[in-house]
Amino acid sequence: MYGLIGRFSAVTGQRDALVSILLEGIDAMPGCLSYVVARDVNDSDAIWVTEVWDSAESHQGSLTLPSVKAAIAKARPLIAAFQDHIVTDPVGGVGIRPPSD
Repeated sequence: MYGLIGRFSAVTGQRDALVSILLEGIDAMPGCLSYVVARDVNDSDAIWVTEVWDSAESHQGSLTLPSVKAAIAKARPLIAAFQDHIVTDPVGGVGIRPPSD
C-alpha cells in the first residue's frame, strides 16, 4: 500500500470552499482505499488530507483522471500554501485491509 498525509493552508476565509472542492468526485478513484479531508482544529485556515492507495502507481494514475484534474484546477486559487507532505507505508487499520500476498 501507499499512503500520503498532507497539510496545507487555504486562503483566509476559503477553507470550507476548499474542503468542498477536495470532496467532489472522490468516489471514482481506482485504487483509492481511503481519502479523508479534515479541518485542523488549531488553525482556521489549515486542512489535512490523508490518503491510502493500493499502490503508488494508482495514486499517480489518479492525477490523470479528468475529475481530479478539474478539482486541482478549481482548488489551486484557494490554496495559500502547501506545508507538510509525508509519504507513509500503511499496514492496515479500520476499513483498510492489507493486500494479500
